[in-house]
Amino acid sequence: MVSSAYSSDYCARRLRLLADETRFQVLQLLREKPRYVGEINQLIPIEQSLLSHHLKILREEGLVKAQRIGKGVLYDLAPEVAQFREKGFNLGCCLLEFH
Repeated sequence: MVSSAYSSDYCARRLRLLADETRFQVLQLLREKPRYVGEINQLIPIEQSLLSHHLKILREEGLVKAQRIGKGVLYDLAPEVAQFREKGFNLGCCLLEFH
């Protein structure tokens, strides 16, 4: 039996979120640096409403954080996700590392 502070459902849900190409691209961009929605949208050319939908899902799952600055919203990885930013993502239940 595998002992973990996180259930397999929790981990599977987080990994399913990243199975979406757009959400994965957003997280990859945010690994580099915090970005405004418009900047993300220039790099991922999809309807802004669709991008907002994906950002909402990532925010609700606690993978990203949003901060309103003036008229813009700055997105960044959530602090716990960004712990290993230079290598990958800390999903809480597992580390997703890139080589």
